[in-house]
Amino acid sequence: MTNKAPIYNHKFRNFVIGTTSIIGTIFFIEYYFDSRAAIHKYLFMPLLRNITTPESSHKFAIWVFKWGLNAKDRLPDDERLSVEVWGKKISNPICLAAGFDKHGEAIDGLFDVGFGYVEVGSVTPEPQPGNPKPRMFRLPEDKAIINRYGFNSDGHKQVELRLRDRVRRYLYHSAKLHPNITAALLASSPDKASLSDALGINRSLKEDKLLGINLGKNKWSSAKDVQDFIKGIKTFGSYADVLVVNISSPNTPGLRGLQRKEIFEKLLKEVIGARNLLHEPRPALLVKIAPDLTDNELEDIADTALSSGVDGIIVSNTTISRPNTLQSDSSLISETGGLSGPPVKPLALKALRKIYQHTNGKLLLVGCGGISNAKDAIEYAKAGATLVQLYTSFGYDGVGKPRELKDDILRELKDKKWSDIIGEQRK
Repeated sequence: MTNKAPIYNHKFRNFVIGTTSIIGTIFFIEYYFDSRAAIHKYLFMPLLRNITTPESSHKFAIWVFKWGLNAKDRLPDDERLSVEVWGKKISNPICLAAGFDKHGEAIDGLFDVGFGYVEVGSVTPEPQPGNPKPRMFRLPEDKAIINRYGFNSDGHKQVELRLRDRVRRYLYHSAKLHPNITAALLASSPDKASLSDALGINRSLKEDKLLGINLGKNKWSSAKDVQDFIKGIKTFGSYADVLVVNISSPNTPGLRGLQRKEIFEKLLKEVIGARNLLHEPRPALLVKIAPDLTDNELEDIADTALSSGVDGIIVSNTTISRPNTLQSDSSLISETGGLSGPPVKPLALKALRKIYQHTNGKLLLVGCGGISNAKDAIEYAKAGATLVQLYTSFGYDGVGKPRELKDDILRELKDKKWSDIIGEQRK
């Protein structure tokens, strides 16, 4: 009897340890996959910044999102955050800017963290490697980034294949829910219209969420030639809810010259013409501009955009200026490339406010530049932004950023809706 007691005690101890380990593992997994978990912002993100280069951590993040290993926003969006854009409802105005998922590899993982709109790209017609490394630099004291990626892209063909496979996977998985999907539909080529259109769903394949594709130019293309954009419209028009013509990256020679009035008029005429040849439902067409434009240039862009029938403007891209408020090391500040994060906010916000006022709010605007918290987002909305885009703050704070912003915005709004405050400064 006395000899058996230690054996029973040993078995019981192992049972307790094993059970505790299993329960602890389950709780940790549940905790990890909740985007609200503080571990992401306060442990994982600082750890990544300290042990990897900016581009390496970017690639790792894309890998995590691609394979669905990221935490997810498990809460439904409050109806007060919803807004209608281009005839479609979007569940919340917090969007991901282009530049994060350049090659369309991680779309579903990014939607899962709570964005209302995800924009992939920029995508160029032909593959190109971009600029030599290193080409991305953190400015930690400013929570900013300088990048000179130079439109590194897998090219239209590869990205289009990924998007096509994504649609087909969705249709196969949805076959039981949608019995009208036939073998012929699944086998057909989506060269004229997205297969998802047969079901009457958004190209994002998500309810009340939109997918944008940002179109870029190859480095060797003629500065004034718009054919790269037209190729992009033809290639991706059936996969996107929104197409974005990027004429403002500072890292492609001559690209920003397309913002000059006469060239801009010709550009819009041709890209809108190409978009209008697409089958219904046609994607919205936006242009993305720089924050470094003068008031006269902004007014010219606003007038041209309004008269052209373009569906909106994203204000803005990165800046080539270096504000004197920067606190980071001078060796980092002096790096060539576009600056993003909080230091660009005054420039982008000023440009957005100017365009909104000049057009009397008749043009849909997307605010982008230095949005780090709810007050930033609300400031953009009051200045005239219907949607706001993140990039740098998402890179610094991690997967919980969209949910954090949505919760904080609701607290700031009190009894109001997001749509109530759009352009409030002018009302």
